[in-house]
Amino acid sequence: MARKMKTMDGNTAAAHAAYAFTDVAGIYPITPSSPMADYVDKWSAAGTTNIFGQQVKVSEMQSEAGAAGVVHGSLAAGALTTTFTASQGLLLMIPNMYKIAGELLPGVFHVSARALASHALSIFGDHSDVMACRQTGFAMLASTNPQEAMDLGAIAHLAAIKGRVPFLHFFDGFRTSHEMQNIEIWDYKDLAEMVDMDAVKAFRARALNPEHPVLRGTAQNPDIFFQAREACNPYYNALPEIVEEYMAKVNAKIGTNYQLFNYYGAEDAETVIIAMGSVNDAAEEVIDYLTAKGEKVGLVKVRLYRPFRADKLLAAIPATVKTIAVLDRTKEPGALGEPLFLDVQAAVAASDRKINVIGGRYGLGSKDVTPGCLVSVIRNAQSAEPKNGFTVGIEDDVTFLSLPIDENPDVTPAGIVSCKFWGLGSDGTVGANKNSIKIIGGVKKYAQAYFEYDSKKSGGLTISHLRFGDVPIKSTYYVTKADFVACHNPAYMGQYEIAQDVKPGGSFLLNTHWTDEELSEHLPAAAKRHIAQNNIKFYTVDGFKAGREIGLGTRINTVLQSAFFKITGIVPLDKAIEDMKKFIQISYGRKGEEIVNMNYAAVDAGVNMVHEVTIPADWATAEDACTACSDCSSCSGCAGSGRPELDKFVKEILQPVNKHLGDRLPVSTFADMADGTFPQGSAAFEKRGVAVDVPEWDPEKCIQCNQCSLICPHAVVRPYLLNADEAANAPAGTKMADMKPKGEYKFAMGVSVLDCVGCGLCAKVCPAKEKALVMKPLESQASQQASYDYLAATVTEKETNFKPETVKGSQFKQPLLEFSGACPGCGETAYAKLITQL
Repeated sequence: MARKMKTMDGNTAAAHAAYAFTDVAGIYPITPSSPMADYVDKWSAAGTTNIFGQQVKVSEMQSEAGAAGVVHGSLAAGALTTTFTASQGLLLMIPNMYKIAGELLPGVFHVSARALASHALSIFGDHSDVMACRQTGFAMLASTNPQEAMDLGAIAHLAAIKGRVPFLHFFDGFRTSHEMQNIEIWDYKDLAEMVDMDAVKAFRARALNPEHPVLRGTAQNPDIFFQAREACNPYYNALPEIVEEYMAKVNAKIGTNYQLFNYYGAEDAETVIIAMGSVNDAAEEVIDYLTAKGEKVGLVKVRLYRPFRADKLLAAIPATVKTIAVLDRTKEPGALGEPLFLDVQAAVAASDRKINVIGGRYGLGSKDVTPGCLVSVIRNAQSAEPKNGFTVGIEDDVTFLSLPIDENPDVTPAGIVSCKFWGLGSDGTVGANKNSIKIIGGVKKYAQAYFEYDSKKSGGLTISHLRFGDVPIKSTYYVTKADFVACHNPAYMGQYEIAQDVKPGGSFLLNTHWTDEELSEHLPAAAKRHIAQNNIKFYTVDGFKAGREIGLGTRINTVLQSAFFKITGIVPLDKAIEDMKKFIQISYGRKGEEIVNMNYAAVDAGVNMVHEVTIPADWATAEDACTACSDCSSCSGCAGSGRPELDKFVKEILQPVNKHLGDRLPVSTFADMADGTFPQGSAAFEKRGVAVDVPEWDPEKCIQCNQCSLICPHAVVRPYLLNADEAANAPAGTKMADMKPKGEYKFAMGVSVLDCVGCGLCAKVCPAKEKALVMKPLESQASQQASYDYLAATVTEKETNFKPETVKGSQFKQPLLEFSGACPGCGETAYAKLITQL
């Protein structure tokens, strides 16, 4: 059966399968599962029908507990019901899950598996949440990638209907839920052919109905509860065969080979990894790499985790296997091992197989799992004394559980092109790359896009990882060596190792207003050396200038997108431009013709403004200007706070994390904060410098109303009153004016340009006839930082006639919420900051 190809992420794929079988969806949004519910809601509103010829009835509740109640009640009333959730939201559903399973109601929960909040909140992926549900009675089915999210998502519904056992279908949050790939989509007619309609009729006949009432949900005494609880066993015993039946039907229709446990690797393997989730795709790459070298290794992919069939697992493991390494993406403190490991160990122990089973943890909180990690797991299993209870992907220098990574091979198949884009949250980079991968997916058979975010919301770092080619893409890890790299914010060049990501002979695009001469001044020496020594083609484009001239402001995504297509030639430029303009119409058409035309102009500007840089010969030997920034007291933010615990945190944690080097920190770094307690006031030391333009203050035009300080969401614009000594000792270039009305002090408006995010609200709100604040390029205002640092650290609060409950008076008070991670221009944090001043 031929299926249509379409580029989509795992959430969309799972929602497409779920919608087909769903009468009612009880929903409540939670990251990263929210898009599933959102798509179902949109499709229903648009009139899309399921396999029963009906629109799905969507009921959004006020919590996940309420959504689970909808699922339970709706199933009891005879409607096939679905929900979508993750993390703490899934935990809120557990009481209802016990009831749904206990009453043999065929609901399906689609879960983009996510870490649970423990010592800290993490919105990122692992299996902590789904593992907390394994004794609820739900069957559990694991998908590896977006294609499986659609295929196994359908199998979950089909098997639940026939087997009467509810299913929890899960896949890795973000890594699968938000990864975009070219996948084959199901036609609902083909899904309808596989449904057991007799089972559907029987389910509806069992619905609670006043026309034929029954008593359900009783309270039972000790004399019968145990026996009645065991009465469900036949349903669970029969379920694996039902799942196999539907896997076989799917395999027959689309040519796949889904099994309860799939083996991949050498027929005579002696060392095998067992895992579930997205790591399996990367593991296949590693297995291919090692077997090509003659190594006897393999992989068992767990599909049906509950009910767990030991005989099916053992049948999938080659008879030659001596050691199994089980990988769990969760941590169960105090246990002898994590859940999957204990299940595999029990299965092997109950057999006559002489296999050494070891287990370990990986990938908590979306920690990237590289080929080097997986090779390390295999090397440990092959060693004379394998370490059990290991961790991989981190350095544990406290309890010494981590495995060393001595090999990190490039296992990506030949012909795959890799690209990496460094953007600023809200500049449109991610949205543009989502469209780009769809455009590329139209000419390449296989395409993959994954988007890495930090927690700074729209002002934070985003990194887009794109791969495409004519062979399957299984690289479920970050791009580290790319054929093309783009940096969409020049401030990043001094913070992160960006140009070093480009392969020899590759291309590098920098969005900047710097001239070729200024590039030599502003680029870090390490970047210049890498570019010159590796024959990298270097291009610039001034997206900021284009954005201002066109009227798009900082939304420079379309400019950079068209520059990318021009430089790489991945898609014929005429077709790329045509497709980009199609997506612009789809994305912005409802906002009016003016916005559409602006973006059309941005496409043309990106093509026309690309400039190739001639690399100066001296770049190859460029010398680093400073090698010990964290110890240099002259650098802003490094002089110390006077609080030893804060200074230690800043030096050992904050600065590496801000440089995107947090992955290199060992466990011992966090030994004194195992309970998750961090010192206060660390945001003042971030000094990210991510704004393109920052405010320049003109004391001659300022009317000293302090409205700019009041409205600043990040507390980076602040007024100060200086006495004679404070004014005399201020750094050279510090701007001041006589206090208004006439007073004994000097007035200064300090601007922390390295903490500013460039929203421009201060300049907009200025009521002066001639604006006292004007937005200027960051590098032209760098000298303001020393003045601000002096004002903030030295100037004392003064007694004045300005009442603290007024706009002007309140802003002379120290804000206790500063440099927040809120979005640029946030309408909330200005109020929160003001409260701390009052």
